[in-house]
Amino acid sequence: MDGWYVDDRCTNCDVARQLAPGLIGEVEGKSRILRAPKDAAETRRLHAAVFACPTRSIRPVSGRPDPAQDPFPMALDDAVMICGHNSPHTAGANSYLLLRPSGTAMMVDTPRWSRELATRYAESGPITDVLLTHRDHAAHGRRYADHFGARLWIHEGDLDAAPDADQVIRGIEPREIAEGVTVHPLPGHTRGSVLYLADGRYCFSGDSFYWSRTTGDLAVADSVTWYSIEELARSLDRVAGRLRFEWILPGHGDRHRLTTDQMSRRLGALADRTGLLRPRPVDFSAVRW
Repeated sequence: MDGWYVDDRCTNCDVARQLAPGLIGEVEGKSRILRAPKDAAETRRLHAAVFACPTRSIRPVSGRPDPAQDPFPMALDDAVMICGHNSPHTAGANSYLLLRPSGTAMMVDTPRWSRELATRYAESGPITDVLLTHRDHAAHGRRYADHFGARLWIHEGDLDAAPDADQVIRGIEPREIAEGVTVHPLPGHTRGSVLYLADGRYCFSGDSFYWSRTTGDLAVADSVTWYSIEELARSLDRVAGRLRFEWILPGHGDRHRLTTDQMSRRLGALADRTGLLRPRPVDFSAVRW
């Protein structure tokens, strides 16, 4: 397409396709520009993809993208913003700001580090906590926490990835860590994977499960499970009846919103499907985005 292209550094992380559906698609295992934006709304979506891409692979033929078009942090819902600027050191994971009624905010997982970005994120409110879902997303956690004067959280199972964490989550029982915010340990993707549930609406699931556009349903990345798919099945079975939420907000994979009853039924079905899975070799190309 004239004007924009995706260079050969693309890792097929799916971030751009989440933000600019219809404009960017998957072709032979890579993201490709499908067509030009038709209006201002589509142009905004394209620029969101540009500034989220962890490898900075989406580029205008005329040179560098205009920083004035950077939309991040970008509102997703009343209390959630997408940080954008996904980091190559977290395999391009999504990260979020969870806005609290007190006027403060929590960061869930981490975008790429820069002081300018940290200042921009803090404009949403003083950031009190940096919540890590698991070891793969721990990069930059300490730098953001120190910059904000925030507490850094991680589960003991992945503590070696953030040994200087301020708060260590232990065991497998849920724990309220702030008003309206509960952590649920979910060993499986890694030994120390957790999800954070906020306000009965938002489920920050890390890499434990996500919304697949391919299947139109909740899914697990069983081809990228570092610890134990059997343990993940047990974890999902344990929490499926407890979790009530509208938004699935993963690290990798797409976001989606349904009613709490619809999400509850789909999570129960996902637990059942996952119980049928068996270990397989790690294969990033097998993930059904």
